[in-house]
Amino acid sequence: QVQLVESGGGLVQAGGSLRLSCAASGRTFSNYALGWFRQASGKEREFVAAISRAGGTTYYGDSVKGRFTISRDNAKNTVYLQMNSLKPEDTAVYYCAARWGGSSYRDREYGYWGQGTQVTVSS
Repeated sequence: QVQLVESGGGLVQAGGSLRLSCAASGRTFSNYALGWFRQASGKEREFVAAISRAGGTTYYGDSVKGRFTISRDNAKNTVYLQMNSLKPEDTAVYYCAARWGGSSYRDREYGYWGQGTQVTVSS
């Protein structure tokens, strides 16, 4: 099992940058693939990014490719989401999630979730 807590959300102007962090507690952190999802008000939950157990493989949703970067530091039990060139359309609650084994873009395959952090991008 693993517990996840997101931080780093807030208000940022369009074109700006923001870095989200997700701190994990629990042992065997490196056995979990990690992902970021977001949900805007009135919309379905959307895949943002995923990273493999060792951090060597990453995946991104089409809407964030070239702008967002996911990374992890297994020594610190933390996964990050660097968000650049932010747009108002990026406004959402962002969640980190973990699953045992390989990475996935399917939210139903993740068994552990953080509480979410609000990101608001103003124009």
